[in-house]
Amino acid sequence: MEKKTTTRKNTQKEQTLTLLQAIERVVELSKDSKMSAIFMRKAKQEISFLANSYGITERQAVLFCICMERGPHRVDYDDLASYLDINKISALAFASDIDALVRRRLLRFRDVKDEDDFDVPTAVIRCLKHNEVYELPQRTGLDCAGMFELLNLWFEDLSDDAISAQELSEELQTLYNDNPQVGFVRHLKEYHLGEENMLLVTLFCHLLINRDDDDIRFSQLEDAFDSDRTFFNAKAELRSGEHWLMRRNIIEHRCEDGIADSTRYKLTEDAKRALLSELRITTTEEKIADVVETGQLTEKKLFFSESIGRQVSELNSFLQPDNFKKVQQRMRDKGFRNGFACLFYGGPGTGKTETVYQLARETGRNIMVVDVPQIKSKWVGESEKNIKALFDRYRELVKTAKQTPILLFNEADAIIGIRKNGAQSAVDKMENSIQNIILQEMETLDGIMLATTNLEQNLDKAFERRFLYKIKFEKPDASVRRQIWMQMIPELTEEEATILSDAFDFSGGQIENIARKNTINSILHGESTHQLTTLQDYCRAEKLDAQTDRKIGF
Repeated sequence: MEKKTTTRKNTQKEQTLTLLQAIERVVELSKDSKMSAIFMRKAKQEISFLANSYGITERQAVLFCICMERGPHRVDYDDLASYLDINKISALAFASDIDALVRRRLLRFRDVKDEDDFDVPTAVIRCLKHNEVYELPQRTGLDCAGMFELLNLWFEDLSDDAISAQELSEELQTLYNDNPQVGFVRHLKEYHLGEENMLLVTLFCHLLINRDDDDIRFSQLEDAFDSDRTFFNAKAELRSGEHWLMRRNIIEHRCEDGIADSTRYKLTEDAKRALLSELRITTTEEKIADVVETGQLTEKKLFFSESIGRQVSELNSFLQPDNFKKVQQRMRDKGFRNGFACLFYGGPGTGKTETVYQLARETGRNIMVVDVPQIKSKWVGESEKNIKALFDRYRELVKTAKQTPILLFNEADAIIGIRKNGAQSAVDKMENSIQNIILQEMETLDGIMLATTNLEQNLDKAFERRFLYKIKFEKPDASVRRQIWMQMIPELTEEEATILSDAFDFSGGQIENIARKNTINSILHGESTHQLTTLQDYCRAEKLDAQTDRKIGF
């Protein structure tokens, strides 16, 4: 009965003991103890508590406590010998215990080439401050995000010389074999990489995901090589562009003003898309083009003059899935290009862009919308690769889509304008290069490309020849304007709509803008008792805005 009571009291005491208190007590009793049996009995409760908490042996628990006291940074076997009052030879007998503590990640070697110095990792100390046991990160059953959290820890160890490149390569091999369910792992294995290249590719991915760094220098790669010779050989191959990873289109030189910099590297857009799709990494061509799915498109009634309406209707009929497939096959049979390119041109607000959206909705097609200003902002640099990658991505969409998607270059004046003869500046040369690439892509296009522009007089003749259909969008006449007014503001009478359409020569975009202002006003102040007068005031303000060259998109 007495033994049970004593055990119960010990258990209760142990439950109130914190990790730091236990370490402090062990440190106090172990000083000059020679790790004797007497000491082990005196500190039995605290040692057992720590050993059970961390899943280590009792001797390892004592050594961990001494490393915390003598360190936690830069501890060696001399420190252990001095603290325990034993000779250095006896201290070396603890080597297997130190190795076990390193494997448990409670210690780490300061230099993998010299295992005489070790310290307590910051993560372990951080947990101790909060009375938490440092747990080894999970290594199996990971998702992609969890895997990169683990990789972040390992590459920190590599940079701290706590693990060698060879040891990390072995860890990676085990990690990837244990987690075949991760898409990153599946795609990585498809490259059939050797150990060295596997480590390099993983390092590039780690730097991008965990450091948001896509501009890699040699100084960041040096740790991935255990010898200077292999590092120098790799540097020479990288500089020349002959490295195996470059020939396989996995990494590439970064560019500055269109010129490759042989000292800076990045993952290729293809590699990012293949390896990191689970993490939704936005590749460059994805930043300059968004895919709008047909189900996201809202039905909107459009009003055209008879001439424009007839052309749009014909285009709609042509783009219907069955008709489009038949036409494409017939074009192939006759040896013609089967890609389709169409230009919508005319003033702002005349319905060019909205017509594309409605054609896509009515024919069940997704739209890849290219952000033309974003392309232009990237001209000085890697623009040629970006535009090629853009078309590569579109080709992939064509292959996988149920219906051929539409590639839309909206407000494309900047990239289909007249090319500059005798271009001298880097920017002018880059613009011409971009245009030449687009012209070449249009020649081999296997899909549907639509472009809109406000400045048809600036259209380069080479582009004009490649657009099979060209539809000019003009401002609606008075009868069409009346229909738009009544569609946008249903409470208008036909007489009021006629007054507005006769008095103001507006585009559909301008009328829509006024209708939006009218809606906002009614929400804030209630319905106007003099609606026609209010609308006329809005129209006069809109007309003034037009005289100051403010464009209203439609």
